[in-house]
Amino acid sequence: PDQKRARFITQYGLPAYDAGVLTASRELADYYEATVQAAGSDPKLAANWVMGDLAGALNKAGLEITATPVSAARLGAMLRRILDQTISGKIAKQVFEGLWNGAGDADEIIEQSGLRQITDSWAIEPIIDQVLAANPKQLEQYRAGKDKLFGFFVGQVMKACQGKANPAQLNELLKKKLDG
Repeated sequence: PDQKRARFITQYGLPAYDAGVLTASRELADYYEATVQAAGSDPKLAANWVMGDLAGALNKAGLEITATPVSAARLGAMLRRILDQTISGKIAKQVFEGLWNGAGDADEIIEQSGLRQITDSWAIEPIIDQVLAANPKQLEQYRAGKDKLFGFFVGQVMKACQGKANPAQLNELLKKKLDG
């Protein structure tokens, strides 16, 4: 385990704590490495999901890693969809739930549930326009210097598109509209 922990730190760039947790059992270490391989990159993202959502779900169900209903290949495929911005990290939690419950693989769940993230500015801008038009008082207050309302507008747009707008893109487009 010590050699493996050291390798996880150097090869994957993980903090010592993460490497320690992930190498606590051979099965967990193998699962993690298979997940990283399936995801294609971002070992830290894989570590966060294996130690966070997956470990939590296993714990809640009273299962060991060897009995997980979510294979490393399926978790890795879902992580690829976060990395290529098909889904956001927040939406990934819904996809993970589907994986856990046997609803199919990540792509099937994303398509069947309409969870694909909106990354086209032409699709986000009209929603922003509607939100700004529907909230003239807040818009006036924001432009008068009440910057904290930015979060309000982000929330309203996310609500209008069921959380599917790419957060970074939404922030950029909204900032332009508000300050424009």
